[in-house]
Amino acid sequence: MYLSRLTLNPRNAQVRSELARPYEMHRTLLKAFPRGAVGVARDEDNAAGVLFRVDQNPREHVIAVLVQSKIAPDWSFLDKQRDARGHPYLLRASVTEDGKPNPAMTEFDLSDKLAAGQTLAFRLRANPTKRLGKAAGDDKGKRVGLYREEEQLKWLRDKLEGNEHRRLAGGFRLLRNQISQEEKIENTKAINRADQSHDLKVFAVQFDGVLEVVDKDEAIRTIERGVGSGKGFGFGLLSLAPIRG
Repeated sequence: MYLSRLTLNPRNAQVRSELARPYEMHRTLLKAFPRGAVGVARDEDNAAGVLFRVDQNPREHVIAVLVQSKIAPDWSFLDKQRDARGHPYLLRASVTEDGKPNPAMTEFDLSDKLAAGQTLAFRLRANPTKRLGKAAGDDKGKRVGLYREEEQLKWLRDKLEGNEHRRLAGGFRLLRNQISQEEKIENTKAINRADQSHDLKVFAVQFDGVLEVVDKDEAIRTIERGVGSGKGFGFGLLSLAPIRG
């Protein structure tokens, strides 16, 4: 697996536009991968398996994008990415918060990183949804957002711990969690496909907390495939880290 961190330039017009239209940012990020690797199912051997999340720190004016992938990306095309005023897409490494390369990329093996019984901090930006059942009539099968906190937390538990009724196997045990951020994203003509524009209405929830690895193999599958729907809009990347303090 590969994890890239891109620190974006807030003065760049394209960056500002893509923050409001995350699907367009997704399209930009996919340029770092071969075409034949981004249009296939995530469980295929040659799939890029791209997941991304935007982490913003308003106090420090930092915009970082984390990109997880199963194959190595080539970010060199971003070196020449500039807006009409000449502002680069990426900040120079010398002005990023830690001075590390930008983009910075790390290769890792999940099998070496995870072990049953391990306790880790996590962050997940997700789009909690459910599909309507028979009682919905013509809307049966329609995906709708979950807006009540208890529903969102149950959704998270089902995704991470598994749900036998829905045949989900998450591989984790949720120990502590909180909803640290909620945001409704509504953009007119935010998605452009096949010369047609579509409106975007999704509900974003950021979960932070602590979990335990129960089944290493299932946990790896959960991380690789991402959590929930809307992966093209920056949802589903489950980040894990040692607990500090």
